[in-house]
Amino acid sequence: GVDVRGYFLWSLLDNFEWAYGYAKRFGAVRVDYDTLERTPKSSARWYARVARSGELHVPYGD
Repeated sequence: GVDVRGYFLWSLLDNFEWAYGYAKRFGAVRVDYDTLERTPKSSARWYARVARSGELHVPYGD
């Protein structure tokens, strides 16, 4: 019954990106640091489906 208008996906792995000086990428969205263009990764699309449907379907054997 709560009016949720936004949600920020944050990953524990974001801390590893910071620790590696952004040389390695772990987040759900890839950021081009020169242009700041953001490109959703497959994990972001998966999370969006879960958020939209409210159902968690874990792929097995992929």
